Amino acid sequence: MPDPKYLEQEPVSRLLWKFSLPAIAGMLAGACYNVIDSVFVGQGVGVIALTAVTIAFPIMTVLMAIGMLIGIGAGALVSIYLGEKKIEQAEQVLGNALVMAIVFIVPAALIVLHFLDPLLIGVMGATPQVLPYAHDFVAIILLASVFLHIGFGLNNVVRAQGNPNTALATQILSFGVNLVLGYVFIFVFRWGIKGAALATAIGQGSSAVWVLGFFLSGRGVLKLRLRHLRPRLSVMGKIAAIGVAPFTMQLGMSAVMVVLNWLILGLGGDVAVAAFGVVNRIVMLVLMPVVGVSQGAQPIIGYNFGAGKPRRVVEAVVKATLAASAICGVAFLVAEVFADDVIRLFSGDPNMIAIGRSALRIFVAMLPLAGVQIIGANYFQAVGKARYAVVFSLLRQIIVLIPAAYLLSRLWGLTGVWIAGPTADLASALVTAPCVFLNLRRSLGRHRP
Repeated sequence: MPDPKYLEQEPVSRLLWKFSLPAIAGMLAGACYNVIDSVFVGQGVGVIALTAVTIAFPIMTVLMAIGMLIGIGAGALVSIYLGEKKIEQAEQVLGNALVMAIVFIVPAALIVLHFLDPLLIGVMGATPQVLPYAHDFVAIILLASVFLHIGFGLNNVVRAQGNPNTALATQILSFGVNLVLGYVFIFVFRWGIKGAALATAIGQGSSAVWVLGFFLSGRGVLKLRLRHLRPRLSVMGKIAAIGVAPFTMQLGMSAVMVVLNWLILGLGGDVAVAAFGVVNRIVMLVLMPVVGVSQGAQPIIGYNFGAGKPRRVVEAVVKATLAASAICGVAFLVAEVFADDVIRLFSGDPNMIAIGRSALRIFVAMLPLAGVQIIGANYFQAVGKARYAVVFSLLRQIIVLIPAAYLLSRLWGLTGVWIAGPTADLASALVTAPCVFLNLRRSLGRHRP
């Protein structure tokens, strides 16, 4: 059983490396299976099915938002409690996080399932041709969503208590199961889009079983105990207060997808929506290493904040930001140079390739700045400043991107929608960077001897 004290003793660079690499690998695994699912669907079922997955994505994002509310909120709170040497309180957080994952997601999934077709048509913009595919895909995902929230949510606690390699194993297990079954179900059994959804559901189920087994066995610092499954409103409130930032960010992402899907549908039709779905998955894949660095930095920042070591907090934020910016810079170059080849992986349709190539190259134009905003929002979340974290999480997605997409599309049509992406990246970085700097300087001033 590891002693979490090493989070305040080992060099920050070594800790960031130790925690970020497994987190990066895990986030890439998660993003890769979204990308590979899309490749399998596009090549094995068709462009309309790919459009259906894009139309359905905002619903899946809302479900993920609930998981992030619980999992990231619990993980940040566990890190702070461990830094304060409060093991009992940390285990209460773990138990209540599991209860929240079940109580929150089951009713939400059933409500969405009941209103699924009207939601897909009236809100998501599914056309009659796309609707059957979208319905089949989302219905299966909804029925299995509780597994996603147990596996994904509690895995944040695994990482927060100092077990990054175990957290990585959880994500690789889910990715591997989904990858193998996705290929078999789509290309061997010919189950179409239902096969893609079933593969995802079974992959999520395997990660849920794995994480529950880890905490029940007591192999980590924390153990899942029966007495801590009794709901405590005070504990749940603290989890939700910290987790509300990533929750709102995911809701913002869902809102962005809905608005952009409607704009793109009107300007370019179903094929343009499919192309945007591909671009969105590529951008997510590119940003996953940055999110991995952010997740790797979170327990270091949270623990040292709780332990009263602000200089180590500053060092972790600075080094995480530099690493994130470097990753984004490399990814930007790759996306610009290989745009054609990347789009062809998903479909050979010439129209989709032309639209997707242009969209990808424009959308990632300011990607090197994205790391500043992601790490900055994560800093406020890690130290428990929920209101700040909410604002900075919403900054890119809601405050800038949606209005920019609407206004710029009026000027330049479909191209204007793509230009909204770099506009939002630039604006959010320019606002986030000085705010984080001032907050860190104040923190250092308060602890100066």
